[in-house]
Order: sequence, then C-alpha cells, then structure tokens
Amino acid sequence: MIIKSVSLQNFRNYKNLSLVLGSDTNIFFGDNAQGKTNILEAVYLSGTTRSHRGSKDREMILLTEEEAHICTILEKEGIDHKIDIHLRRNRTKGIAIDGIPIRKASELFGLIYFVVFSPEDLSIIKNGPAERRKFMDTELCQLDKVYLYHLSSYNKAVIQRNKLLKELYFRPDYREILEILDMQLVKYGKEIICRRRAFSGELNEMIHDIHLRLSGGEENMLLTYECSVREDDFEESLKKNRDRDIHTKTTTVGPHRDDLSFQVNGLDIRRFGSQGQQRTTALSLKLSEIELVKQRVHDTPVLLLDDVMSELDEKRQKYLLESIDQVQTLITCTGLDEMIGRCLTVNRIYRVSNGNVTLENGREA
Repeated sequence: MIIKSVSLQNFRNYKNLSLVLGSDTNIFFGDNAQGKTNILEAVYLSGTTRSHRGSKDREMILLTEEEAHICTILEKEGIDHKIDIHLRRNRTKGIAIDGIPIRKASELFGLIYFVVFSPEDLSIIKNGPAERRKFMDTELCQLDKVYLYHLSSYNKAVIQRNKLLKELYFRPDYREILEILDMQLVKYGKEIICRRRAFSGELNEMIHDIHLRLSGGEENMLLTYECSVREDDFEESLKKNRDRDIHTKTTTVGPHRDDLSFQVNGLDIRRFGSQGQQRTTALSLKLSEIELVKQRVHDTPVLLLDDVMSELDEKRQKYLLESIDQVQTLITCTGLDEMIGRCLTVNRIYRVSNGNVTLENGREA
C-alpha cells in the first residue's frame, strides 16, 4: 500500500496544497516551525481520523476558516481509493471513502496502516506506563477493529465507574449500578488483556532479533506484558478491591493500569538503562512495529519519520534507513545533507518554507 497524493485546504498553515508522493522515500526539509510536521499530521489523520500529536480538530483548522479538508489518494492491491476528511470547528468531522460517507471512524481502519516515529517516541521507554499503553492501543486499533470496539467500551465504563465512585458517598443506593458497571468492565477488559498479551508476544519475537543486531550482538532484549490483573482473576479482583475503590474514588485494577517491561541482559531499561540504551530500545520497538504490520496484513505500512534523524547517532540512523528499504517513507528534517546519500532510494525532495512547499527542481507543489 502507498499514498499517491495528498491535498490540503485550510489545514494548519496551508491554505491550498497538493502533493504527489513517491513510492519510496519522500523528504521534506526546512527550518523549524515552517509546516513540515503539519504535512505528516494530515497524512496520518487521513488514515486514522486522529492527529499523531493529539491535537483537537479545531486546532488543525486555519485560524481564519471554519472548515479544513484533506483529500488523500492511496493505492492498495492495485486499486486506488480516495479518502476525504472534513474538519469542522463546531461540528464533528465528516469522512468519506471513495465518495461514500461513513458513519463511524472505525470503518476507515484497515484501509491503510501507519507507523510514526518522532522525537517524543524516543522517550516512550523512560516515560510512565500511560505512554506504553498508548503505544499498544494505537497499534492494536489499526490492526484489529474488534479491539477498538472493546477498548472504547472499556474506557467509557471506567469513566462511568469512577464518576459513580465519587457519588456513592452521597448516594449509597447507587451500589447496584456499580455491579452492572463491573460486569461491563470484566466483559471488555478480559478481551483487551487477551489481545494485548498476544500482541506483546508477537512483538517480543521480533524485537529480540532487531535489538540484537542494532546493539552489535551485545544486548538481549526481552519484552514482557505486565498486566495489573489476569483476565481470569479480573472479576474477583474488582470485588476484592471494591471498598478500596470507593475510598479512593477511582478504579484501581484493570487493563488501564497495564504496562510493558523492557529488559536488556536482565536489566530493566525503563529504570536503569542509559539514555543510549533507551533510545536504542525505542528504535527497536518502532522497527518491530513495522515488521508486525507486515506479518499481520501481508503488506507494508507507510512510515512517517518526524524530525527523528537528528535525535539519532550515525550508527542508528544508518540502521534505520537500511531497515526501511521498500517501505514508503515520509521524512521531515532540517538539513538535507544529513539525508542525501544515506537513503537507498529518494523519490521526491520538497523544501518547506513558511507554508510554501516546492520541489527541489523549482516547480511549485
């Protein structure tokens, strides 16, 4: 699968922009704060309906406008598909596939797959568990629509339960409602735990070999899923901790408390690894993500490298670029010299300056 073109109207700092993308490497270079990342954000949003930066719809619309439009043409299995995303400042977004409006954003999932690597991802190992849960959920939601449904339903149930826990002090008769919410938590939570365990198991097989090569054969990586409660014990654990939950007014057990463990030669990298080891682990994790998508869908994802090259040393840069051969890649960087000669195949090079995007041959994009 590849993205053939993307057009933007009133998106971020772009009034009108149309880009044709090559099937291998596409480089967007220029100074900081010129709009490079905005292009990657639009591309990612067109396949997931969300910003990889976590931005809200209204924040991505040109300040003077009420709506923004993203039109993406992608090719999958030799067939072209058109995705239209309409962002509205005061209404929900509109989405259409091949001209046909869809009711749920989840209907878009599975049409195209993305792997994003940004400087923030280099901190995924040393940051808190929420970052690693977000990594699992983002990837699984792309690969598994059923997981997306279970996760959404579980998160809603947790929010409702936590709200109820705060009200129980004043309304003890609401305790029956707590029983109903607990049943929902168990129903959806067990599915989440099972799917995360299978996902982490697949990922562990890939990350071990990748990290071993990346570290020159010196570091053995073990990735482990740390669930706060096993699926078979979830219902009983909720009952056991109910009084504590009422006292603390929050749900203390469940997959919303899970984590991923990374051990290198028996050492917990999250706590005791050097910055270099943590960055190498983050890189290994992203490369494993690419391989997992290939294995699951029998196709290559689109890789978005958002100004991450300057954060890696030459050895890691070289390994990363060699590993993404035959993967359509969009790269943002501040210096062109750092990229040319290192990429195996460069299709198109764009200069980005204050919202103007120009091909290096001088033709306006």
